[in-house]
Amino acid sequence: MVDIKPMTAEYEAYLRDESRSTGDAQSISFPRDEQEIREVLASLAAASEHVPVTVQGARTGLAAGAVPAGGHIMNLSRANRYLGLRRDDAGTYYLRMQPGVILSELRRHLANKTLPTDGWDRESLAVLKRMYDGPEQFFATDPTEISACMGGMAACNASGARSYRYGPMRPHISALRVVLANGDVLDLPRGAVRATGRHLVLTTEGGRAIELDLPTYTMPSTKNASGYFIEDDMDAVDLFIGSDGSLGVISELEVALIPVPAVTWGVSCFFADEAQAVDFTVAARPALSDAAAFEYFDAQALNILRRQRTASTAFSSLPALDDAWGCCVYVELACDGEAQALADLARLRDVLDEHGGSAERTWVARTDTDRETQRFFRHAVPESVNMLIDERRRTDARITKLGSDMSVPDDQLRDVIELYRTGLAEAGLESAAWGHIGNNHLHVNVLPRSMADYEAGKELFGAWAAQVSAMGGAVSAEHGVGKLKRDFLVAMYGEDHVREMARVKLALDPFYQLGRGNLFDPHLCEGGA
Repeated sequence: MVDIKPMTAEYEAYLRDESRSTGDAQSISFPRDEQEIREVLASLAAASEHVPVTVQGARTGLAAGAVPAGGHIMNLSRANRYLGLRRDDAGTYYLRMQPGVILSELRRHLANKTLPTDGWDRESLAVLKRMYDGPEQFFATDPTEISACMGGMAACNASGARSYRYGPMRPHISALRVVLANGDVLDLPRGAVRATGRHLVLTTEGGRAIELDLPTYTMPSTKNASGYFIEDDMDAVDLFIGSDGSLGVISELEVALIPVPAVTWGVSCFFADEAQAVDFTVAARPALSDAAAFEYFDAQALNILRRQRTASTAFSSLPALDDAWGCCVYVELACDGEAQALADLARLRDVLDEHGGSAERTWVARTDTDRETQRFFRHAVPESVNMLIDERRRTDARITKLGSDMSVPDDQLRDVIELYRTGLAEAGLESAAWGHIGNNHLHVNVLPRSMADYEAGKELFGAWAAQVSAMGGAVSAEHGVGKLKRDFLVAMYGEDHVREMARVKLALDPFYQLGRGNLFDPHLCEGGA
């Protein structure tokens, strides 16, 4: 039986995640498998009715979805076993695992062919041998925080830089097992259970049928992690991916692997100004069929890196940036061979020449060492911003970074950047922007110097949420909604549609226990089902 421990100073770190928000809880547990998850939920029900349960993984989220709102913390970091492997008729490999598996460790095991196989059956071991004898496989989803756990990535439908080519987490998940708040279990292989229109019937392993009338909204045709995935005749597994821990506890997941591209090159293209970078991106997207990523870093982001390079020995390996370089677009090419990569590079050069770039202001990384330096360059921006905010918190502990996560359709990219620039200038706010420009998805980060800046930034983000929604965009493209962006969800869909989501939650979690405060303001779920 897994221990339910009272919250003490020993577990204080579990009251926070990377959003820098802090919550409260009365108890914590670390179940190691599905049976222990069920035991914890049963024990809580016996001890005190309807205890709120916040499910956590590695706590790398940025929307406070793992920050507890009272009650119990269920941390799944110790449920981290690899459970088996299969191969379908098309030759795709599917790896089954517990939710606490860490992405960086999964990558390392796949690259080194060292997947732990304790408890695997003979069939899985035979498939593993076949996989190791063939082309190297990898898992495509690529969030910035590679210390994220796979269950948490599924819970917020994480994506990252390579989502331009590979999409978010959702299409790579082939099965889930989900424990509901009352301990019932849903086994959901993709394709096994589908809605009829907007009506979905789920049957637990205990034989209970749960009927759901799904929300009636239409999702935007953009990168989107805002609320429940809903469409006509949808696969049941997709309802739980991106649900922010509000519908059930993911106890197992199965993901598809794909072969590693033969050649991966990174190309950092520097421009004098933002207009050139945007024009280049718009032109390069249709010209480069092998691009895996288009990432952007604005002038303020580059200036932060310049300062960090001279101020901190930890960043001294960053490349020197010419003062004339005003912004950067990073393009990752993933090709079947070097000839194809060279052809793509030639097309990229032509687009650069047409839109203010040049080969002299371009950094091409072809070797593993160069690509790792380039990766450090890309990830140093958010890390440096977090360090800056932590320094400012010494003068006022209430200050935190404000990061946006909005996306728009292709034809709105220039308009949304103009919206951001105008709003920041009018409010007089310091900022830095970076992110997934290929998906029209920039992370605009307000860097408050005072609580007045912080409040102005929050107000600005609220206005942007309404305006981005009017453009046909999404208020959260990859981080999920959690607790920090639930008001934005109302701006995007309207309160009536958010109430429809709440009714789905209460059909699965009648006493509003799981992920309390995520997605919905508590008043929408008051009284239970």
